[in-house]
Amino acid sequence: MPPRLELVVMQDSAAVLRSPFAQGSRLGGFDLERLLAPSQAVVAYLGRAHLAAPTIEEVSLEDAVGRVLARDAVAREDHPSHARSTMDGFAVSSSHGRTSRRIVGAVAMGAAAPRALAPGEAMWIPTGGALPDGADAVVPQEDTVVTGETIDVDAAPESGACLSPRASDIARGETVLAAGRRIGGPELGVLATLGIARVPVYRRPRIALLSTGDELVDPAADLAVGQIRDSNRYALGGALVALGAQPVHVPRAPDTRDGLLAALRDALTTCDAVVTTGGSSVGERDLVPRIVEEIAPGATIVHGLRVKPGKPTLLAAIDGKAVIGLPGNPSSALMILEAVVRPIVAALTGERDASSIVLAAIAAAPFVGRAGWTHFVPARLVLRGATLVAEPLTIRSAQTSLLARASGYAIIGETRARVEAGETIGITLLSGGGAPIARA
Repeated sequence: MPPRLELVVMQDSAAVLRSPFAQGSRLGGFDLERLLAPSQAVVAYLGRAHLAAPTIEEVSLEDAVGRVLARDAVAREDHPSHARSTMDGFAVSSSHGRTSRRIVGAVAMGAAAPRALAPGEAMWIPTGGALPDGADAVVPQEDTVVTGETIDVDAAPESGACLSPRASDIARGETVLAAGRRIGGPELGVLATLGIARVPVYRRPRIALLSTGDELVDPAADLAVGQIRDSNRYALGGALVALGAQPVHVPRAPDTRDGLLAALRDALTTCDAVVTTGGSSVGERDLVPRIVEEIAPGATIVHGLRVKPGKPTLLAAIDGKAVIGLPGNPSSALMILEAVVRPIVAALTGERDASSIVLAAIAAAPFVGRAGWTHFVPARLVLRGATLVAEPLTIRSAQTSLLARASGYAIIGETRARVEAGETIGITLLSGGGAPIARA
């Protein structure tokens, strides 16, 4: 099968189709000058993939945590619906200054005041109580002197003192939460306040995890010479859960054309997207790119990235479903999912702002990349006194434990290939949490 043509985004925003392989070469390597940077690849992919929009379902409030809101949450009424006291004290009219006031009753929690206030009157009110008509301030009880049925105030109250005005939190008709927002504790509180007991959310995309390679065995298996345990699917599955997707562990595919073809077709039938590991490069045994094209000619949008680790990455789409081919090396596969595939997963979940958390730290040693390339450098965060320090970790793509030792990663860009020790550097935290910040 001829090498796949891919979209290359040029500096003048024009786009041309070019082969990722070196001219006149055998299937022995990528044409490095024609590879896309990760950011270019994501833009090219999302612009051409035409991924199917996620469907909507309704869930209960308690089941909505971690889901993505599918419709705007709009207030049907003001909150608070009436002015409320923020202190235990007396509701009064500020127009009467420091004059004594007659106590005419009390406001009960969860009920309207028994009557309106007349001039020169006061009414006891608890924190959160609804202000009676005729009152525009609350005097805290510790600022009053009560004598029988009369109170005297220490100072003339100001209008609006110690109360929350009507609609001061949420106004009727206000869009409080926009569709596409991930729901956490604060969002659940807002939804409950708005009276939304059944929450419209996007259905979690089912993403098949398809490992390839005859050398792979189950985690419980004893290892023979040349075998490795299939760890990638579990690392990637955990990351996908953190990103709001539902990983589906499908059977491993053998290193044969027929076996991989059947496995990929089955995964596409039952899931919304497929992530493969291994066999994504350009060697004779790298079957994934060729099988993708056999199933759907023209499906490949990006093959190969100007990045380390993770150069042999494949981004394709078949019938509106994402097909992501990741390298087989554990650290490469997980790093590319975290740093490159994350916005693609966000598109599948419906999340509109899937930005990562980035912490500023001081480089403990040089973070080194390569001019013209993007490098994702794993880092360990250490708190030394009051200073957050980032220690670069040696990149060994075949090491399963590398990212488990990392708190996050630094992005060394194409224009700045080195960050020196003592300089400030941004560390992007891993979606699943990563190693905790250590204390020196």
